[in-house]
Amino acid sequence: MQPTDGGRLRGRRILITGAASGIGRATARLFAREGAATALLDLQAAKLNEVAAQTGGLALVADLAVEDSVLAAVTRAAEELNGLDGVVNCAGVAGSRPLAELERDHWDLLVLVNLTAPYIVCRAALPALAAAGRATIVNIASAQALLPNARGASAYAASKAGLVAFTKAIAAELAPTIRANAVAPGIVATPMVEHVLKAHGTADPPPFLAQYALRRAADPEEIAKAILFLTSEESSYVTGSVLAVDGGRAFH
Repeated sequence: MQPTDGGRLRGRRILITGAASGIGRATARLFAREGAATALLDLQAAKLNEVAAQTGGLALVADLAVEDSVLAAVTRAAEELNGLDGVVNCAGVAGSRPLAELERDHWDLLVLVNLTAPYIVCRAALPALAAAGRATIVNIASAQALLPNARGASAYAASKAGLVAFTKAIAAELAPTIRANAVAPGIVATPMVEHVLKAHGTADPPPFLAQYALRRAADPEEIAKAILFLTSEESSYVTGSVLAVDGGRAFH
């Protein structure tokens, strides 16, 4: 699946974090089909190299919890791709703990990976994005940021809500040179939530999906298609927006 000469992202150079699995992997594959040159960042070296081999992307092993590691990876991405036209922050961690049992280290980890790391990536990529012109940033938030209603989700919801506010703030600050938007997925069939789906056995659909109008989890590529829209020129008049791709969870 090497980058193609055609497609909606032809000629664009995109950095994707969390590219080894889930939404990040689906985005890397879709972007390659749409002609993008990609730099793929993740901590899972074996899985990341597999995705890079499939897509022709540049594999960058980095720990999002370590600032120097992130800075080095973003710098190399810009050097190897001869610039950056976009960033997609897919990497994230989830966790569910009631407030009475929510320890500081758990809170700190979720805020670090889900909010601080995207800030570090965006800041490090800013010179390259500004030089490119008409660049894009897409941050992957969560439906929990818009409507937190799960028991034990306070740390996760807060980290993702912070990411939404960060996205809107930089959209205002960086316009008109750089557009910044967020995608807020509902539950997605990724490794991060696989244990939640399995915990409900063979129920069809699992009871907790009753809050979703479409009564199912999303496929990662369904989220990747929304990211593609916000990265492509098809969304050229969209910035500071949060696109809920949640199967109707927010209104249902």
